[in-house]
Amino acid sequence: MTGGPEPISAEARRALEQELADLRDERRLVAGTLKSDTEVGDQADQADELQRADQLDRLDRRIGDIEERLRGASEAGPAPTDVVGVGSTVTVRFADGSQETLQVGEVAEALDQTMVTADSPLGRALLGCRPGDSVQYDTPDGHTGVVVVSIGDTPGGD
Repeated sequence: MTGGPEPISAEARRALEQELADLRDERRLVAGTLKSDTEVGDQADQADELQRADQLDRLDRRIGDIEERLRGASEAGPAPTDVVGVGSTVTVRFADGSQETLQVGEVAEALDQTMVTADSPLGRALLGCRPGDSVQYDTPDGHTGVVVVSIGDTPGGD
C-alpha cells in the first residue's frame, strides 16, 4: 500500500455508499429519540439517553470514516485493471480448478468473504500480478498457489 489515497472497485464503492446511506438513516432515527436538555427523567431515562448519545457518536465516527474513504478513492482514481493493486477486483483459479472473484482492499469486513487485504499472504502475493501469472503464498494449512485469471469487475476483464 502506498500510504496515500487508494482506489476501490466499483462494487466496493457501491457497498460503501449503501452502508453510508443506511448509517445516515439510522442516525436520523436515533437522533429523533433523544430528549431535549430541558426534559428531566429518572436515572433509567438518563442512562438510555447516554446510551443513545454513545450510539450517535459511534455512527458519526463510522459515517466520517466512510466519507473520508470515498473522498480518498475519488482522489486516487479508478482501480487498476492491468495489474493487481489495492482496489482491484481479481478472479483467481485455485489448484483444484475452482475460481473465485476477490476484492483486494485495505481492510476487510468480518462478514465479507470476497475481500482479501493487501497485507494478507494472498493479497501480498497478488499485488503487481497480471492475468496469467501464477503466485504462491502461505496459508495455515501450508504453501499453496493460484493463477490470476482476470482483473476487473467481472471475470474476463472490464
